[in-house]
Amino acid sequence: MMLKMSTRLFDGVVVLDCSGRIVFGDESMALRERVKQLLGETKQIVLNLAEVSYIDSGGLGTLVGLHSSARHIGADIKLASLTQRVGDLLQVTKLVTVFDVYDGEEQAVRSFRRRANA
Repeated sequence: MMLKMSTRLFDGVVVLDCSGRIVFGDESMALRERVKQLLGETKQIVLNLAEVSYIDSGGLGTLVGLHSSARHIGADIKLASLTQRVGDLLQVTKLVTVFDVYDGEEQAVRSFRRRANA
């Protein structure tokens, strides 16, 4: 299934809902372009991965690259609502230590507030 994306605001934070597969090729390129566009508008993004069924190595590389790009400009991308399969993949690759991962988007959005108040 092709990657589908939609954005919305949740308590002032941009949430990018992703559905389908994040794989090398058009899907990874579309995600990269969309997030880079959003980073031009905001410094706080939550990727809601609840409907992502599969991520390959190219997709993982895209996520890592976006994370690095965001940090470089003082922005932050957090991951929320990982499926079991995607969560296991991040555990096995040890990338769970790179990303801020939350059980739900509400927790991810609240984490931006805690950081701003710290």
